Amino acid sequence: MTATRSSIAFIGIGQMGLPMVRRLLKAGFAVTGFDLSEAARAELVSAGGKAAATAAEATTGAEVIITMLPNGKIVQSVLLDDSHVLANAAPGAVVLEMSSSAPTETRALLGRLPPGLRLVDAPVSGGVKRAIEGALTIMVGGDVADLDDVEPVLSAMATRVFRCGPVGAGHAMKAINNFVSGAGVIAAVEAVELGRSFGLDPADMIDVLNASSGRNNATEIKMKQFVLSGTFASGFALGLMAKDIRTAADLSRDLGLGQDCLRQTADVWEEAAKALGASVDHTRIAEFLAVRERERV
Repeated sequence: MTATRSSIAFIGIGQMGLPMVRRLLKAGFAVTGFDLSEAARAELVSAGGKAAATAAEATTGAEVIITMLPNGKIVQSVLLDDSHVLANAAPGAVVLEMSSSAPTETRALLGRLPPGLRLVDAPVSGGVKRAIEGALTIMVGGDVADLDDVEPVLSAMATRVFRCGPVGAGHAMKAINNFVSGAGVIAAVEAVELGRSFGLDPADMIDVLNASSGRNNATEIKMKQFVLSGTFASGFALGLMAKDIRTAADLSRDLGLGQDCLRQTADVWEEAAKALGASVDHTRIAEFLAVRERERV
């Protein structure tokens, strides 16, 4: 697969999808995209891609079909409810599932694909900023030969691509990553409130944590930038974080594991999403935790 001959269908031209498409176009891939939003399709054309009126039109002749949608159920609906969507893809086309989906849903999708089509799950980490820079981290699952085939596509959007195992492994790793990330946000927010209550300066606390063993993603790139500043503009929705952590908790349950910390973390994020709304920035969980603490006093 080379950039000069590969045609890509990209379904889901959203906040993350559009900068990813721009990186693919810059690398020389021909991209035809589809999104329900007319504005998103217009932005795709402005970026140099081709907009399709339907998902079936976008996938016609495509060698790689990228899905960047809210969850695995929507992915299956878009790809499978209309038999025309995958019927006219190129022979041996690869479905590159880059949404944050449940690994069990991904494996179910594999069993439902038309004969001859292949599946690689490749969720991303890094947010809009790194998508714009082409510096995402991508976790992939699939057969080795299929991963080799899509490596040039992935490398156009990422600086690091991790091969995690068979189909579903990438989505499992993404959910696990966001559990660790989400737990770190809660820990950082509560740590700052603990220190503030004792009389410590929050900004100084973050500096100390970042120079010590308490450093994590939240202390490095979220607390000062989005929480202490009050901007709450990291670019990742609270509802999406809650969904991903619940996916990890469901996987843990299905595997017969206890893992109380994971379950409790999922519960807190879901409560925050219900209280604040799923569309707000995920760093606003700090506001939810502050209100909850005041109500306990």
